[in-house]
Parts: sequence; structure tokens; C-alpha cells
Amino acid sequence: MELKAFIEITRPHNCVLAGIVGLLGAIVAVGHFPSPEKALLAFLVVTLGCAGGNTINDYFDYEIDRINRPNRPLPRGAMSRKTALIYSLALMGLGLVFSIMINLYAFVLALIAYTAMLLYAWKLKPMPFIGNLVVAGLTGATPLYGAIAVGEIGLAGYLAVCAFLVNVAREVIKDIEDVEGDLSKGAKTLPIIWGKRKAAYVGAFFAVLTVIASFLPVRAGVGLGYYAMIPVDLIILYAAYLILRSQDRESAHKSQKLLKISIFLAVVAFMIAALL
Repeated sequence: MELKAFIEITRPHNCVLAGIVGLLGAIVAVGHFPSPEKALLAFLVVTLGCAGGNTINDYFDYEIDRINRPNRPLPRGAMSRKTALIYSLALMGLGLVFSIMINLYAFVLALIAYTAMLLYAWKLKPMPFIGNLVVAGLTGATPLYGAIAVGEIGLAGYLAVCAFLVNVAREVIKDIEDVEGDLSKGAKTLPIIWGKRKAAYVGAFFAVLTVIASFLPVRAGVGLGYYAMIPVDLIILYAAYLILRSQDRESAHKSQKLLKISIFLAVVAFMIAALL
């Protein structure tokens, strides 16, 4: 067993980003940085939930990852599956404890989100498009969690819409990348049922919808937010172009990675708009 596997399996960069998005939701909702206590608690609940979700996902995806991602901790033997299961539940349990310290609504939303993560990894992931929508819905709920933590929604709803749409696109394109492993497990993902080409159209469609949704903050008077989003929109459109041009694994990998980068950049853009 490798100690570093306990960090690696959670995919910490994704979890920190999720925590930042949750914190950003709180900032966007109230228009200023929230109290340090609520900010820290919201960040921890989201980060721990993401870490637990990634770990439980690897537990159930063991056979697929042996083909698609053999260097991950479980396929390479750095951690046992039983340890991963216990670890994921412990992370989520700790997150729920912190959520109770925020308010009742924060606890309820965390409980729903954590349950959705478990159901997704256990049963919903192989279902055509349903699994994609669940993951995207969880991502969209992340900024809303920060908003609920501070007791307001405000502009966090716009960020939630953009987060949901871009993640639908990314999840569909990731399925195109993972067709080989999914076929070996008998999964019924969108590119397996409809074909890679039609799935690429779906992914590109949601990418374009994300760009359109990025105009929403302008209507709400957050002009700077849109100007900061212009480079992000260009990256998203280029990712859509890549997957439409070719649906091979390399193109799908590049496209979904660009969409992942766009999420990081969008966080920065919305943070600038919220603080200014």
C-alpha cells in the first residue's frame, strides 16, 4: 500500500477546484467574502464530498480502469478496494459532520449530494446520458451549496447553470474517450448506443449552450464577469470543434481536458466579477 495513494485517489486538484467553486458560490451570492468560519466549512464540505465521490467511483470502476486508466491507485495495486470503500465513506461522513455545523439546509443538500454520488458510482453511471446529467447536476449544485451556506442565492444561480452545462458536455465527451473500457464492462453510454459521432454533436451542443449561458451575468449587471469569460468561451468553442472534427480517443481526451481547464478559468472569471 502506498500512502500517497490516499491523496492521489481523491484527485485533489479536482476537489480543491470544487471547494473553490463552492466558496465562489457564497461570494457571488452575497457580493463579498463571507465569514471565515462559513467559508471554511463550505469549502470543506464540498472538498470532502468530492474526494469521497472520486474514491467510491474508483472502487466501482475497478475493472474499467484496468483498461482505461491502469495507472490509478486501485488498478496498479497501491490501495485495496476494501480500503478505498472505507476511506470514501469516512470522507463523506466527515463532510456531513461539517455540514451540520453550517445550517440544516446545508446538511440536507450535502446528504442529497453525497447520496447521489454513491448511486451514480454504483448504478447510474452506465445508464445512457442519465449518469452524465447526475454528475453535471452535482457540479451545478456546488456553487449553490456555497450560496445556501450564507443564506442567499443571488448570482450563484448563473454560475450553477454554466457549471451544469459545461459538465454535461465534458461528461459526454469523456464517454467517447472511454468507449473501449465501457464496452468491456457492458456499459450503455451515449456513444455506445448512438455512436461516437452523434454523441459528439450532443457534447458540442451543450458546450455552445454554456457559451450562451455565459451572457447571463451581463443581463444581471455583471459586465466585467462576461469580459473575463471571453477567453473561457473561446476555449469551450475550440473543445467543441475538436470533438466534432474527430471522435478518436486522442481528440476526445484533448477536448475534455480543455473543458476541464475552462472550468478553472471560469472560476477565476466569476471570482473577479463577484469581488469587483
